[in-house]
Amino acid sequence: MYNPSYQGNSQASLLWAVLFSSALSVTGCATQDQRPVEATSAAAGKIDAADPYEGFNRSMYGFNMGLDKHLLKPIANGYKTVTPDFMQTGVSNFFTNLKGINVVLNDFLQGKFGQGASDTGRFLTNSTVGLLGLFDVASELGLQNNVEDFGQTLAVWGVEQGPYLVLPVLGPTTVRDGAAIVVDKAANPGTYVPGTGIVEGINDRANAEGALNFIDEAALDPYVFTRESFLQYRKNLINDGKTDSTNYDLDIDGDVDVGEIAPAKPKENNGVQKPKSDSGKKAPGHVQNTIEANPSSAKPNGTAFDSMSSSFDKAALEFEKASDKMDQISKKKDGINTVNFV
Repeated sequence: MYNPSYQGNSQASLLWAVLFSSALSVTGCATQDQRPVEATSAAAGKIDAADPYEGFNRSMYGFNMGLDKHLLKPIANGYKTVTPDFMQTGVSNFFTNLKGINVVLNDFLQGKFGQGASDTGRFLTNSTVGLLGLFDVASELGLQNNVEDFGQTLAVWGVEQGPYLVLPVLGPTTVRDGAAIVVDKAANPGTYVPGTGIVEGINDRANAEGALNFIDEAALDPYVFTRESFLQYRKNLINDGKTDSTNYDLDIDGDVDVGEIAPAKPKENNGVQKPKSDSGKKAPGHVQNTIEANPSSAKPNGTAFDSMSSSFDKAALEFEKASDKMDQISKKKDGINTVNFV
């Protein structure tokens, strides 16, 4: 599936969870709350099993953020200052194209032969017509950028994810993905060219500036936010973006009020009641079975959604009023300017 690239060199790998997290919902208000480890562990008890080494991971997370603040960020800012935008784009395209070799290899290892052929065509196109990948010609031709790495291949082969880990400099990973990095590095030609990893790391850090600022300002606990974002991102890659319906916990049981699901009872008209529809009201057990057989047919309680919809409608109305006022002010200014001109 089409996704931003994940595997980078060691100087910037700690940023990949942050790159994905900017697309997720904000888990707190726009302030940073430095809570103790015990409090956050209790609040995030559902995923403690995935992060049994939270104490160590938090220490490494703090170390990596300190390293970023005092070393990586200043270098990345300098790089952005002296490098024109078109050159930054070219550098990003070049390193993305290099990873294309890893993508093709893992396509075939996962049995995705059609995608492997497409990714091979993409790599060859950008490596030739695109001048070693400096220009992303393949995307213009409709060849999308897929992301596959050996960690995903191991998952397809049935290897368990293992505990979540934050490694010094390398950043967030899991036992499975951390081991897979060795294979990905060996398959990437850039690994064998001195200095290539440093340039790629600086470029990746420069591209991650907005996402990092988002985390610092929006997350109550940046560590937990980054962890959840990273794990969800990896799951999304492994599943090729497909949603597993078994992950949704539909809180519907035998005590459900079928009146919320069935249509309202028809009103009587002149003393004559309209015939009832057998398709509306069903027994709780039938509702449960239907939902289990077809999760997409489940309809949640509409009260919360109606309230949300009403809020959005009110907000849209306010925006329309503000827009009309802006137009009126603009017309008045135009009239004044015309009079002054005359």
